[in-house]
Amino acid sequence: MVLQAIKYSRGKLEILDQLRLPHEEVFIDIQNVQDAWDAIHSMQVRGAPAIAIVAALSVAVCLSKCNKNGAFPMGLGPDMTGPGLILHNLNFLLTSRPTAVNLGDAVKKLEQVVYSAQIIAGATDYSINMAYIQAAEQMLVDDVQDNENIGRFGADWILRHSNLIPPVGKISVITHCNTGSLATAGYGTALGIIRSLHARKYLKRVYYTETRPYNQGSRLTGYELLHDQIPATLITDSMAGALLGLKRESENISCIIVGADRVVANGDTANKIGTYALASLAHIHNVKFIVAAPRTTIDLGTASGADITIEERPPTEVTTMKGRPVKRLQDGSLRVGGDVQEIAIAADLTGAWNPAFDVTCHALIDCIVTEVGVVEKGEDGEFHLDEIFRA
Repeated sequence: MVLQAIKYSRGKLEILDQLRLPHEEVFIDIQNVQDAWDAIHSMQVRGAPAIAIVAALSVAVCLSKCNKNGAFPMGLGPDMTGPGLILHNLNFLLTSRPTAVNLGDAVKKLEQVVYSAQIIAGATDYSINMAYIQAAEQMLVDDVQDNENIGRFGADWILRHSNLIPPVGKISVITHCNTGSLATAGYGTALGIIRSLHARKYLKRVYYTETRPYNQGSRLTGYELLHDQIPATLITDSMAGALLGLKRESENISCIIVGADRVVANGDTANKIGTYALASLAHIHNVKFIVAAPRTTIDLGTASGADITIEERPPTEVTTMKGRPVKRLQDGSLRVGGDVQEIAIAADLTGAWNPAFDVTCHALIDCIVTEVGVVEKGEDGEFHLDEIFRA
């Protein structure tokens, strides 16, 4: 059973607190938009699709409560009512993380739902609320289906380009950050492709990076892979080049698969810091580099990666680390125990730079896998992403 990180029923939203993983599995209630903003900003929930879903559903939860008692819990803009209050809260949520485009896309679509519901004859606050709630709930359903489609299309493309002769042969892949159920409404984008390869019995092993400084790979991707019993090996970010150089042939490493927080019109991609380095290594070692992202991640209004705003996070994420204490036993094995602690890994007063994302030039990307199919570069060497919005 695939891990479920977002639990929703009408009027109630819970998310798996990713700051506590992999040491504790704790779900937290999102009761209002302030809770959602805090969870997104603090990275209790992360991953571009998941951020958008949690934001959208947090307003739906508030509207469900409003329909019962007439009061919008923790509503911002106390002088507002009805549609104005919904729109104000959506735009407040938009400020929680600036780089991922999915949140902005969801806000635009939900704003249009509100505008359309307003002009229906006999519209009331209740009917507008219900139109919003149903649209937000449909986003949750659609995201899971989109991820499963990405998994299928991506696995098909990889197998066509891997020189395997069915039913013999298996491939290994490398992935970065976390792109699974913890980053989406369920199943995952890049990790969805890996899940699809595993389900078809074509996956030998997935190598996943720890993804410093926030360790979304070692903490979160590893947690999901163990949960799903997918054969996997953790590597540090700096080991990827050695892995490709030493084990590419013996391990049949056929590709590097990553997700995206924003894909712009020319195919340049913003993703977790370290992605650009992996794309460069893939190019040097003649390994396919694949970006998996739903169309909601594609921003046709931004021309190139040079125009993407890169979020910078606190330097303390680089100079500290969280984990549980370990005790080394006489046989050399480790026993993990005790409460999660934060420890310093650098000298006091150490300065650090901490961009959350980097930009990978489209020239280094072999294909972009979406829920409606795989986009490859044309004969001109450019991606033509506008074509998939006609599908």
